[in-house]
Amino acid sequence: MAKYSRLKVLTSMIETGMVPVFYHADVEVASKVIEACAEGGAHCFEFTNRGDQAHEVFRELAVRFKSDNRVILGAGSIVDAATAALYIQLGANFIVGPMLNPEVARLCNRRRIAYSPGCGSVTEISAAEELGVEICKIFPGGSIGGPGFVKDVLGPLPWTRLMPTGGVDTTEESVTSWIKAGVACVGLGSKLFPKETMDSGNYSEITDKVKQVIDWIQKARAGKSPIT
Repeated sequence: MAKYSRLKVLTSMIETGMVPVFYHADVEVASKVIEACAEGGAHCFEFTNRGDQAHEVFRELAVRFKSDNRVILGAGSIVDAATAALYIQLGANFIVGPMLNPEVARLCNRRRIAYSPGCGSVTEISAAEELGVEICKIFPGGSIGGPGFVKDVLGPLPWTRLMPTGGVDTTEESVTSWIKAGVACVGLGSKLFPKETMDSGNYSEITDKVKQVIDWIQKARAGKSPIT
């Protein structure tokens, strides 16, 4: 069962401005990465349903971090309602998918769970919002059109909240361009967890990078409240 309300999850995503996206088959490695991100100030963490028995790894992570109030654990790469239900039962506080699935949206609404489906057009974004989605994942962000796409969408749909994933780099230029374009938050995956860092086990580098990205986000917002 989810520990946090949908309102708490969405507010945390928007206020922090970033959601780390990660998968690893080793529970110990995944735990250390989540801990490093939490230390850096990223509270919502998307563990992706990528490998065999990924839900078993998630189950253990949900138990380990249940009492850690810094961590809001969610599940990503969810493409169907059955898998979404499984992860919700294991403790997922939010669900993210690469595309929009109305059945998943209805399931998450029924359980008051935040759902961020991948959308690549104004039509898909509008359809997701009709199904109760508060933050639409723009995926793959770089291929769809980058920050320019976000600006174009927010013209006719100024109420829309978007979270690009894919195409966001861990550089000030990239992060700033997305935030200034008007995104609610950004999803960061492999760029936040480079192979050399993972191989060395120097998790403090992840903490430092998370802190840096959050600082860039705050600077790009220039004191403006992200919650409107």
